[in-house]
Amino acid sequence: MTTALLSSLLHPPRVSRRFLPVWRRNFMVWRKLALPSVLGNLADPMIYLFGLGFGIGMLVPKIGGVSYISFLAAGMVCSSTMNSASFEVLYSGFSRMHVQKTWEAIMNAPVELDDVVFAELVWAASKSLLSGLAILVVISAFGLVDVRYVLWLPPLVFLVGLSFGALGLVITALAPSYDFFMYYFTLFITPMTLISGVFFPAEQLPAAVQLVAQALPLSHAIALARPLLLGEIPHDIALHLAVLVAYGVTGFWIALGLTRRRLLS
Repeated sequence: MTTALLSSLLHPPRVSRRFLPVWRRNFMVWRKLALPSVLGNLADPMIYLFGLGFGIGMLVPKIGGVSYISFLAAGMVCSSTMNSASFEVLYSGFSRMHVQKTWEAIMNAPVELDDVVFAELVWAASKSLLSGLAILVVISAFGLVDVRYVLWLPPLVFLVGLSFGALGLVITALAPSYDFFMYYFTLFITPMTLISGVFFPAEQLPAAVQLVAQALPLSHAIALARPLLLGEIPHDIALHLAVLVAYGVTGFWIALGLTRRRLLS
């Protein structure tokens, strides 16, 4: 069993253009409930943004020369993108893989498992892009965005969706049931949200916690998004992008190997 697992993990992904019809299938299903889906993804971060932004923002001084709500806006864009991609590959992806057996049905056509899993990843990133853009439109309407570099945000949001979608697919491949996902959110997503600079500067944390935060993908996403929203050019762009890409590529590779072992063994 160990040898088979290692073989699955070491086998490189083989993705073809056949992932596109699978992506389109997911899009057509989602399109029937597109408006409630977008509004649902928009509601939670907006409550945090305006509740904390105007509530706590009235009690704290400016952070880095900007209002607290402007500081918080970038964190909400990134965390919403993270959550949207994660929920899609976890709950919806698990339903299609395990409960509905949609993946197995698709593979009766000339489509490989690699294409199916990659389509799930790209679809999760696409859906998270819509969520991120919806929040970006709202905060722009409230004057919380400097538009000089705002066009760099959509590709960044898509990359963030890919990174967290890939990590979520690893958990999906391991999950025996929906309940398993609570461990992922409780032990990984929630702590990461609290220490990665979403709600307050990570520099306020103890040095050891800062070291942990610097290794997490959300910290690098925010390090790029916050300056762009404030009309500034981020520092260490190549480093932050490299970390996000590394999480995406490594996560997808591992997820694909685990999924091969689960469905094809």
